[in-house]
Amino acid sequence: MTAAIETTKLTKYYGRSRGVMDVDLTVESGQIFGFLGPNGAGKSTTIRVLLDLIRPNSGSARVLGLDAHRDRLAIDRRVSYVPGELSLYSELTGSQLLTYLGNLQGSVDAEYRDKLIERLELDPSKRIKSLSRGNKQKVGLVAAFMIRPELLILDEATAGLDPFVQLEFEHLCEETRNDGRTVFISSHQLPEVEHLCDRVGIIREGRLLAVEAIVDLKARALRRLEIDFGSPVSADDFAGLSGVQDVKVEGATLRCTVMGSLDGVIKAAARFEVRNLRSVETSLEEIFMAYYGSGDGSAAEIDAKEAGNAAA
Repeated sequence: MTAAIETTKLTKYYGRSRGVMDVDLTVESGQIFGFLGPNGAGKSTTIRVLLDLIRPNSGSARVLGLDAHRDRLAIDRRVSYVPGELSLYSELTGSQLLTYLGNLQGSVDAEYRDKLIERLELDPSKRIKSLSRGNKQKVGLVAAFMIRPELLILDEATAGLDPFVQLEFEHLCEETRNDGRTVFISSHQLPEVEHLCDRVGIIREGRLLAVEAIVDLKARALRRLEIDFGSPVSADDFAGLSGVQDVKVEGATLRCTVMGSLDGVIKAAARFEVRNLRSVETSLEEIFMAYYGSGDGSAAEIDAKEAGNAAA
């Protein structure tokens, strides 16, 4: 099957400023792919190259098996794009704009378009200039989904949406995937990506750090473990176990952090009377922050970063 997106050594500079460097990315068809990174990491630059809105300094980009520059018109017929900041015809109503965009496309299933309007709770009778940011995003999303494209490219497209509409948006993405089509989501909304996407790419300072399945990424998740024993235990009984970090014992209570499998610490704990066990799996955000660290992503490092972020 042809990849939905494929870049090879993709590099873009803005004068002396960095855009992206040597990005090798493959997004297979029929999946929801999350593209993660903070502001300025290179997410939007990558998307703009894919859409031939800007040209790379070197490397190549292919979309649906076609050259992003040479075959731009053919790609445009098969791809929908929603930027984070929409620029729409302000004097038109939502209905007029959707009709206009549908006519440009050639043909749109009016019944499906109206269902999208209802599902995203859009009032199409209002002029664009009177809409809030979230409602403008709804117009963009209806326009994107209504043509049933082979590939949806969404750049922070859920900004401003309320939780109920975000949930409906996620259902639409899942329906698109189930139909064999592809969704590429640029986002820093990590909880959204965590339960919606099949695979995720993490980009930092213009370089792609990792591309992994969500399940594989979470397999390396840190779990904070707290065990209450029937009598006091020694930290030495748990120190040195594979994947176990930050071992602390207060009387009969053990607290530690485990990366990966819990097998070792559970077997060690089974030698004693266990009265209670509490486990909290870290979020994708903490895993994400670990990738941004200079060390190995230990719990102490993550906690220090989170404390710094909170202070800021």
